[in-house]
Amino acid sequence: MARRDVFANITGPQGDTPERKAKPSYVAKGASRSMISSLNELAEKAALAENLSGELVVELDTADLDTSFVSDRMSEDDAAYAELVEAIRERGQDSPILVRPHPSADGRYQIVFGHRRARAAKDLGRKVRAVVKEISDADHVVAQGQENSARQNLSFIERSMFAQRLSDLGYDKPTIQAALAVDAPMLTRMLSVSGRVPEAIATRIGPAKSIGRDRWIDFAQKIEKPSTKALVGKLVDEDRFGGLESDARFEFLMAEIGKADRPQKQPRNTGEWRAGDASVRAEFKGAGKSYSIALKSDQAAKFGRFITDNLERLHQEFLSSTKTEEG
Repeated sequence: MARRDVFANITGPQGDTPERKAKPSYVAKGASRSMISSLNELAEKAALAENLSGELVVELDTADLDTSFVSDRMSEDDAAYAELVEAIRERGQDSPILVRPHPSADGRYQIVFGHRRARAAKDLGRKVRAVVKEISDADHVVAQGQENSARQNLSFIERSMFAQRLSDLGYDKPTIQAALAVDAPMLTRMLSVSGRVPEAIATRIGPAKSIGRDRWIDFAQKIEKPSTKALVGKLVDEDRFGGLESDARFEFLMAEIGKADRPQKQPRNTGEWRAGDASVRAEFKGAGKSYSIALKSDQAAKFGRFITDNLERLHQEFLSSTKTEEG
């Protein structure tokens, strides 16, 4: 398929009949299945998500723009964003963003993709170059998700939370797979993480760019334990957590969970006893269900044998004293 044919259903000519807006309840019934023929086609669509060549580009006031109805980012990468602003300041906006007429606010537009470019234009006091297309909600989320997939700048947890938000809105799995350009097993892994890690906690951790799938799956499994979830809930409110970078926040939580999971050592009862005439000394220590006595003196062997020979009597005295205390 030639590059100019990619995203034909979004960038192609619009008919005279207004396109029906795909609401989540409608999409969930399978409309997206007819919209998308294959993941191969969607991969090609993603290639043009950033470059809408051949389309009419207009300049819009950023004050007339609203963000997408579903978020796909947790926080802005300040360094990367600063570089983008400088690039646009120096040579202008290379690629237009994609917007659609706002579905519920006349005279306004909703960003499909290109949020960072729109923000940069706003910060620079410029209008933003955009392609305006009337597209459905379903096409919107596919285009938004695949544009970010093509850029490969969203972390695993950001993509997982994006998938969860789409699922919560009622979109079916084929549509979500298309939006993220992933297969069914990968989507299952993503939703297994986003379904177990509370969004509030994931948001506090942040994008964690260097933390991959396997470690997030491990974290999700651990946080299912109520005591672990409660511990993490307390830790994310601590000042020492807030002062860390996103990756370090994840590592901090995993380290603290590891400490909590380690078996606690039983306190050891240690001490020493000496006979009144100092002829025998005993050292004793106890831990859990174990208790040992070590006799030290010239008479240690004889005294030890005496104790051994009288263990039954001593035990009966112990039982009697225990009953007395309980009574």
